Amino acid sequence: MPGRVYAGLLEAANEQYGYITADDARAAGVDPAHLRIMHHRGLLTRVARGVYRFPVVPTTALDQYMEAALWPRTTAVLSHETALDLHGLCDVNPARIHVTVPARYRLRREVPLMYRLHRRDLDPGDLTRYEGIPIVTVYRAILDGVEADLGRHLVEQAMDTARRRGLLAPAELRTLMRESRRSPSARGIRHAGAPAAAHP
Repeated sequence: MPGRVYAGLLEAANEQYGYITADDARAAGVDPAHLRIMHHRGLLTRVARGVYRFPVVPTTALDQYMEAALWPRTTAVLSHETALDLHGLCDVNPARIHVTVPARYRLRREVPLMYRLHRRDLDPGDLTRYEGIPIVTVYRAILDGVEADLGRHLVEQAMDTARRRGLLAPAELRTLMRESRRSPSARGIRHAGAPAAAHP
């Protein structure tokens, strides 16, 4: 019969779609070795090095995103195309889950093909949550798209959507317009909210 340690870890995991990491265990005052023991007993499923999941927690369509944010085992957030998609800003269709980690993050493991890691030291103001999952803000997501040269149509669509929904401050929109003009594929981007040019 699962005891107090199990109950405490499960409570923490319920805040993360059923996932628990070795660092979470330490923060709860539990030796991470307990995770391996629970795994061997069938109480946990190992999904990556130092990352486990409680199978008693129902799965959802968002599990893969929480797992991606936990996989690096450092401060990590969803970003770039993945953030644009989850924020519902444009018709981007990411082939991989984009995750931003600190600039000095060093990895000694092979990155799964489903992930695309980016290195950047983000400001606290760039961070937010989407359904409890760490993710960059709307402004940072669009700026990521501009800097990654995502493409004129998608960047323009994201800015228009964010403006209509009131998700960007005027200063943020001006910055995005300025930065977008420096992107090779974004030359000629119209100001968000301006009428599109007619095409024959």
